[in-house]
Amino acid sequence: MGFRSIGTRLTLWYTAVLTLTFVLLGIATYGLLSYGLSREVDNALDGVAQALASQARDRSTPFLPPDVDAAFRRFFGFSPMDRYFDMRDPRGRPDPQQKPNTSEPLPLSREAAQRAAQGLPTFETFTNTSKDPVRVVTMPVVDSGRVINLVRVGMSLESVVRTKRQFLYSLAAMLPLALILAGGGGMLLARRALRPVDQMATTARRISGEDLSGRLDEPGSGDELDRLAVTLNAMLERLDIAFQQIRQFSAAASHELQTPLTILKGELEVALRAERTPAEYKDVLTSALEEIDRISDLVEGLLLLSRSDAGMFRMAHRRMDLAQVVMEVYERAAILAQKQGVVLDLGRMEACTVEGDPEWLHRLMLNIVDNAIKYTPEHGKVTVSLFQDDTWAVIDILDTGIGLSTEEQERIFNPFYRTGKAAAGKEKGAGLGLSIASSIAQAHGGRIDVDSRPGEGSTFHIRLPLVADPVDPLNG
Repeated sequence: MGFRSIGTRLTLWYTAVLTLTFVLLGIATYGLLSYGLSREVDNALDGVAQALASQARDRSTPFLPPDVDAAFRRFFGFSPMDRYFDMRDPRGRPDPQQKPNTSEPLPLSREAAQRAAQGLPTFETFTNTSKDPVRVVTMPVVDSGRVINLVRVGMSLESVVRTKRQFLYSLAAMLPLALILAGGGGMLLARRALRPVDQMATTARRISGEDLSGRLDEPGSGDELDRLAVTLNAMLERLDIAFQQIRQFSAAASHELQTPLTILKGELEVALRAERTPAEYKDVLTSALEEIDRISDLVEGLLLLSRSDAGMFRMAHRRMDLAQVVMEVYERAAILAQKQGVVLDLGRMEACTVEGDPEWLHRLMLNIVDNAIKYTPEHGKVTVSLFQDDTWAVIDILDTGIGLSTEEQERIFNPFYRTGKAAAGKEKGAGLGLSIASSIAQAHGGRIDVDSRPGEGSTFHIRLPLVADPVDPLNG
């Protein structure tokens, strides 16, 4: 594993955190050990000093070493070799009758003398001795509220220092072992935790744009890696659908462009094979212009859909009365309906204020109305209505045409899709009209729904969001 790999970084972080935890725990344990040992020594010395002070009030003879040993054994469980004891008068002067049982007398500090005069004990540690530090307690002997003697009891802290030193040596010896175990354990944990990621990477490398059917294994554990696999599989599913749509779109666009180009080329080649009359040339040019117009409309539709997918629809939004746009579409479509022998009727009309681009909304409605007229048989009827439904302005376009199956209703807004009856009919078209209409509706924050049954006609519902303030008909 390289230094930049996640596994290496996880191992280093794991080792660093565990090492820091070990060091902090060692420091805390050492502090607690030192505090506990100091408290035990002080409590034992306090017990020895109080016992000897109690005996000093009841006797006038000097203390003998066996007396001091007995007091130490009582509170320590043993008699330390380097113990200290002496008796002093209230002013802190050594008692001539009591010789200290240590070869190195310890001085009485001013603080201890002052506290003893107040009847308070004092604990001190003397480090300026020839051996290890000595812990001493100065205990006043009080009789009838008067200090009659000072008892000083102490012991060497050699065992305490040795215990703490051994503890530090043990920690120092355990630290490298802890580092090795932490590094090894961290490496194993990192490899085990990242093994699913490696498997995902291996599977992902086998997935390409030519074949997006592969999916990552989902462990089913419910953890972060499982959610990552689910998310990536969902992304692959969307990419697979998008690639399929792009392939279908490209194939359909190529086919739609190839047909008029083939016709155009064939007509021109036929016209050039022999001399033609001016009328024949005119017919050829007229037919060529029709095919060019068809190609131009197709390219324009493709560019419009491309801008829609890229979110680059350019629209001049303004408030307007939608009824005015509906009337303009109705008047223009009435001519188309008359040519087809279809009755175009106006249904319910209500004032609806929306915000949008009049030209694009005009194209949206004209595409659907024109589509309804094309696929309605002669003597059929198309009805256009406008009304408010809660927060929506709804344009209903109802026809008595060929109708749509459930499968056709799900695919009718896809680019280049044409129903079987439409494709077999006499009407020409690339199948972009409804797709463009849906894109325009979405760009205005609306949508298009369809209700239909085969042979019973269709109803297209165009929903656009209403604006609260109505447009003044005189200024709108």
